[in-house]
Amino acid sequence: MWKFLSRALEPAAPPPPRTREAPIPPEMIEAVRRIALRARRLVEETFSGEYHSVFKGRGIEFREVREYVPGDDVRTIDWNVTARSDAPYVKQFDEERELTVVLAVDVSRSGLFGSGARTRGEIAAELCGVLAFAATANKDKVGLVLFSDRVELFVPPARGRGHVLRIIRELLAAEMAGRGTDLGAPLELLGSVLKRRATVFLVSDFWADGFDAPLRVVARRHDCVAVRVRDPRDTALPAAGLVNWVDAESGRETLVDVGDAEVRAELTRRAADHDRRLERLLRAVRVDLVDIDITSSYVEPLQQFFALRSRRGRGRR
Repeated sequence: MWKFLSRALEPAAPPPPRTREAPIPPEMIEAVRRIALRARRLVEETFSGEYHSVFKGRGIEFREVREYVPGDDVRTIDWNVTARSDAPYVKQFDEERELTVVLAVDVSRSGLFGSGARTRGEIAAELCGVLAFAATANKDKVGLVLFSDRVELFVPPARGRGHVLRIIRELLAAEMAGRGTDLGAPLELLGSVLKRRATVFLVSDFWADGFDAPLRVVARRHDCVAVRVRDPRDTALPAAGLVNWVDAESGRETLVDVGDAEVRAELTRRAADHDRRLERLLRAVRVDLVDIDITSSYVEPLQQFFALRSRRGRGRR
């Protein structure tokens, strides 16, 4: 019940979906460029090193030996070479990354809502742009799954700036055949197509049920991170009197007296219960949760996530 009560009024006439064969509108090109510039700057200034230190490669590969210098780790001394030489030598290694990052992003109609300057979908697109640029800056592959109540689009993982720009464009021009949210659908897809361990960012408001089993399966094989993109109205409503609320996903309407303090308290309680159930599930399957408030900056929550991962060392392969 809270799910449709917490949505904003659905726009009367949403823009028609863009076909993939149609020319890209100039405003879309400008939006992609703007997000790409901001995302790349944030990666260069803030996130590239943090991403690299948290999401380690699958192992290390021997490169060469060189003469020991004070400060080198004595555990890297190559005793065979040292025995044949007049000085100690140490082994040098390169990190063997070959990481795959997949952004599984909720593009259901609830993404059209935002009580601040931007919508949930716009924030999700920019956030994913940052993660995609961080991945490609570290020579990792990045893929994309767009989903509503079904999988809308799958972009196989690849590298390169052009690929990241495509990901941002697809996020902004998402064609939604479905209206609702089914988190199980993208998880089942990823469980079947990802043959090697990957890092999966599941980006959604998480107002959905019935995805426990596929999440458990994917979390066992892959490093999963839940990114909850939420609006303050998801958990608390203003005292605005009688309001006709429309669920953007189902189209269901209901008249709610949010001027009644007891009504507001009950809706807030239901939202809190939903949050506790979700957080309990994520802890049980060892999936980290990053909370993004779309009316605030997402930079600090991402920094806190990277700092937590760095302290725990959980991003290591």
